[in-house]
Amino acid sequence: MTSATLAAPITDEDHTHGPANAAITLVQYGDYECPYTRLSRHSVPQLQREFGDSLRFVFRHFPLEGIHPHARAAATAAEAAGAQTDFWTMHEFLFEHQKALQDADLKKYAGELGLDPQRFDRDRSSPGVEKRIDRDLTSGDRSGVQGTPTFYVNGTRHDGGYDLDSLRSAIQVHLTGLRHLDEGAPMTDGVPGADG
Repeated sequence: MTSATLAAPITDEDHTHGPANAAITLVQYGDYECPYTRLSRHSVPQLQREFGDSLRFVFRHFPLEGIHPHARAAATAAEAAGAQTDFWTMHEFLFEHQKALQDADLKKYAGELGLDPQRFDRDRSSPGVEKRIDRDLTSGDRSGVQGTPTFYVNGTRHDGGYDLDSLRSAIQVHLTGLRHLDEGAPMTDGVPGADG
């Protein structure tokens, strides 16, 4: 069954930027070979600058292997880099080189990032990395992800655009709701301060 809410909570295994106690958690399900995920990633750093410590960003893998044959291999490369504490650098590198995600390309990128090549290869094919990606896929399926990118703002699926203005507006709506709750405004139909 799918829903419009995030089915799997954020854990220590997730790739996060920002404080765990941030007022807003923005979760993205993405695919390294998806041109739309690539475009959406430009919004996130701007949002992080604007909202500072009020925003935590989480990236989860959702490789659409049926249409993006290199997406899963790219996800394993990001995880293998993460095992050497360089997930975010590889994450950006993969999007910057999205049209070159063959096995030889991934090995080349690991070398360019200064990763241990033997460990990188070993980690990419490890059961733990495969399980990690499968976990993200399962959580995405259970959360109602149907394509990439898909964003969740504080656990609620954002069904609008993935451009900066759309994501900023969604975050602001959630922040306004939190402020109303802090001020003790009544909730009507699940909306803080709404008139019934």
